[in-house]
Amino acid sequence: MSIQSSILRQVVAEQLAPNRAPPAYTSRRVVGRVRFPGKATVVTGMRRAGKTTFLHQLRAEHAAAAGGRDGGTRADDTVPFISFEDERLVGLSAAQLDQVLDEQSRHSSVQPAMWCFDEIQLVPGWERFIRRLLDNCGEAEIFVTGSSASLLSQEIASALRGRAWAVLIHPFAFDEALRHQGMDLPDSLEALLRPERLGYERAFMDWLTQGGFPEAQGLDAASRRQLLLDYVDVAILRDVVERHSVSNITALRWLVRHMLANAGGLFSVEKFHAALKSQGIAVARDSVHQLVGHLQDCFLVRLVWMESKSERQRMVNPRKAYPVDPGLIPLFDRTGRANLGHALETAVMIELERRRSEVTYVRTPQGFEVDFLARGADGSRELIQVCADASDPATAEREMRALSEAGEQFPDARMRLLTLDRDGLPATAPAGVLAQEAAAWMLQHPAAAEPA
Repeated sequence: MSIQSSILRQVVAEQLAPNRAPPAYTSRRVVGRVRFPGKATVVTGMRRAGKTTFLHQLRAEHAAAAGGRDGGTRADDTVPFISFEDERLVGLSAAQLDQVLDEQSRHSSVQPAMWCFDEIQLVPGWERFIRRLLDNCGEAEIFVTGSSASLLSQEIASALRGRAWAVLIHPFAFDEALRHQGMDLPDSLEALLRPERLGYERAFMDWLTQGGFPEAQGLDAASRRQLLLDYVDVAILRDVVERHSVSNITALRWLVRHMLANAGGLFSVEKFHAALKSQGIAVARDSVHQLVGHLQDCFLVRLVWMESKSERQRMVNPRKAYPVDPGLIPLFDRTGRANLGHALETAVMIELERRRSEVTYVRTPQGFEVDFLARGADGSRELIQVCADASDPATAEREMRALSEAGEQFPDARMRLLTLDRDGLPATAPAGVLAQEAAAWMLQHPAAAEPA
């Protein structure tokens, strides 16, 4: 037996130990199906967003359900959990993954009902192992996590061939942050008495400021800033530089600072490339395109295309760029502004992704812009305009006009205006437009999936 095999067996034995207590967790909301019979569930998302903890949540839910059926099945026996981020497993090959199965058999005589593999994309060729496990594991379910949309999708397409089901985990949504703090979720924010409602509105402002990364909750401003900067650095170095052999780190860091500091702003590769050249930073235009793709693949940045039936028009128009979490915006903003408007727009965009909506932005023939056109999985469409404060009549008229003109292009779409708080709502709204404070909309999310 090689030294590497001995280490693998040791690590697997440690991770399968029955006295290994699962971590405490805040239950996550996932819209839509989590499990799909005959497929591997691939849990993706930004580093430190909670993918690993979500696997432990699924394990705990399975153990609770199994205990109810058979009177006390242990999660350790039926749901093995293997993390490939353990530094002792660096250099592991796909051929050695069979030893994971052997060690599990030695550890327990119970056939696993679920397999959980954390950050499995670190093992080259992992997808062939998962394919074989799908073919041979009978009724057992398989869950894997990864921090790269591109690598996972390429590997899935090449080997799993339609036998994978993707689940996206972003940092805490507003309702998840409330649960994390131990706060009850109200049935209706609008129905609460003023003192209680103000408490939720303050919590909403705090969430917009600190963001939703689980480890950042409740930290002081200085500690939170350092933690989030570390997250960004790890994403840059491990998920972009190392994974894609990027050499022009200067251009990459300029790009990250620009995108995170200008949430919701229009982004053009051509203009950004010209700005780099003006600063004496040599980089090819195609390289900028690649860097943008890498940042989206590691979930640090989310991009929204302009709505158009013409593919050419869609490609030549600038995209809107958003960080994956509003808490990242202040890290690179040098204006000193609160940026609550940008944070609000970012939070709405990420919430739409959580709801599995397909999102674009709309530019009307008259030159007005609507922040989001969201297509639901059921085919429904909704035009959403985000405005921190629409209480001023002139501001309200401008935002409503943009919605009305976009509504003529998409007559079947619902129209909604979201504001930062109740004081920012317009005095009146035209027929067909629902004006609502964003926190109330955030709490009116679709029903979460039932993982069990």
